[in-house]
Amino acid sequence: MNSKFFKLFIFILYLISPTLTYSIEHPNIKNIILYKEPKKLENIVFQNNKGDIIKLSNFRNKLVVLNFWATWCAPCREEMPYLDELASNKDFKNILVIPINIGRESKEKAENFFKEIKIKNLNLYYDSSIELPNKLSLRGVPTTILVNKNGEEFARILGAVDFKNKELLSWLYKFD
Repeated sequence: MNSKFFKLFIFILYLISPTLTYSIEHPNIKNIILYKEPKKLENIVFQNNKGDIIKLSNFRNKLVVLNFWATWCAPCREEMPYLDELASNKDFKNILVIPINIGRESKEKAENFFKEIKIKNLNLYYDSSIELPNKLSLRGVPTTILVNKNGEEFARILGAVDFKNKELLSWLYKFD
């Protein structure tokens, strides 16, 4: 009898444990990676359009959407207008969208890209050294890293995503 009870107990524990372990609520987006424990991001620096060094740590207490892109990337061209709209979304109080060009392209080419697709709410940022993609283990573009108010990466989106998706937006509101 004890053996059957023990097996039943183990079986119930098995059924319950995945629910407890993976109970992070998230949108149903196929290319999102969520972390059980957010990853500390340290010494993340990039440049603005004027060539000034910008530190990610300057944006504590904000939900930061770091988007890595290049002008030659077709999915980036498709996704950037959604990011532009997200940056101006009045429902968010503390969101900052930072598109970082890692294509090692001229500023003029990146500026023309923004003009062509009518980007109005985003500033241009760069990492021409490819140090940042290596440091963050980026595998391609576009890649979006979601950073919480403590400066920690809590999720990553591989590839393009529709930032107008209502399910995604309502999930992001929880981090704003």
